[in-house]
Amino acid sequence: MDYGNCELCPRRCGVNRSVGERGFCGCPDSALVAKAMLHKWEEPALAGEGGSGAVFFGGCTLGCRYCQNRAISGAPVGKAVDAAGLRGILEDLIARGAENIDLVTPTQFLPTILPALEPKLPVPVVYNCGGYERAETIRALEGRVDVYLPDLKYADGELAEELSGAGDYFPVAAAAIREMARQTGPAQWRGERLVKGVLIRHLILPGHVENSLKVLDWIGENFAPGEVLVSLMRQYTPMGGLPAPMNRTVTREEYDAVLSWMYLNRLEGFTQEAAAADRGFIPDF
Repeated sequence: MDYGNCELCPRRCGVNRSVGERGFCGCPDSALVAKAMLHKWEEPALAGEGGSGAVFFGGCTLGCRYCQNRAISGAPVGKAVDAAGLRGILEDLIARGAENIDLVTPTQFLPTILPALEPKLPVPVVYNCGGYERAETIRALEGRVDVYLPDLKYADGELAEELSGAGDYFPVAAAAIREMARQTGPAQWRGERLVKGVLIRHLILPGHVENSLKVLDWIGENFAPGEVLVSLMRQYTPMGGLPAPMNRTVTREEYDAVLSWMYLNRLEGFTQEAAAADRGFIPDF
């Protein structure tokens, strides 16, 4: 896997990043680490007492207009590192007490990340992504990733195109999540810590409850109860510049409606309090 004729993500730009060409993500061939930290705000089953060892990478293969990490995702920013340098960052986080290594928006830098994961780390590796992934790329991660943490943002293709520039989001993400679940099997725990499995995040968007219901329907129809976990998020925070209804937070009525649907689909996982929709939870990049 390299950066020549890059087809790491579903955009499949085909550019040769090794000679300075740039595709949709705008990223170079050097991995860009925007921030590395002990992250206490992931789901409790991941963060634990020590926190996740989160490595936030610059750039993104999606273009979400409401992104909370736009300071680093909207433009590829960060410190350039090679595989050895990244390995050092991961080992430092573990030495500081990280419960796992949480790779945040990593796909555009996999040629650097994969060798940094060898030999296998002593804590679980979490692949934290937007869900818009090629199943072929996910297959290359088998044996290197313990917990997949994908978003499943949309079942509505028109909404996906409008808000993230990815009209094919749903079928692409669905295929990738099936591959993730094939690799890990059902969730495995060590005490209260998730050490293997798939945890699907879904962010409820204001005014788009129907999209959320369809997402949960798909999960319920394709996975047995407990086969994958779901994190139902109400942390949408208006970042400015978007019209109604995207200029407000999710209402209690909207969240309760989707939460009830999650239970009707017999889905297991995590929920969020209304206080999660606060800019204070966004890392300082």
